Amino acid sequence: MTTPKVKVKGKFWPYVRPLIWEKAQELYQMERAKTMGEDFKGITATKKELREGGYFYLAKLIVLRSLWRERRGFPTLEEEEAHALQEQTATKNSLLPFKNRRPLNIKRKEGEKKNA
Repeated sequence: MTTPKVKVKGKFWPYVRPLIWEKAQELYQMERAKTMGEDFKGITATKKELREGGYFYLAKLIVLRSLWRERRGFPTLEEEEAHALQEQTATKNSLLPFKNRRPLNIKRKEGEKKNA
């Protein structure tokens, strides 16, 4: 006798797939709202439209990247953007906004003089 095969449900993709579809729909809505202006009605797209428009692929990249960052203990993209915004306002308000932006790992050619 053979035992019936039961489809084993995973832990990762069943959790991630709805997040991807939700993000794809969000990207679609944002794009439509931007292009249609005040005529935007909030129409939801079908899964086929989301795949054909490239929204699914882009959402997949965003969701997987954010999950990877979250599991590694890195700040999320939203937290990074907020931090960058805080740094920008801090440099605008500081007395000395000029910083030496020159990279430290520049290799000089042999005949070139140092400016130090």
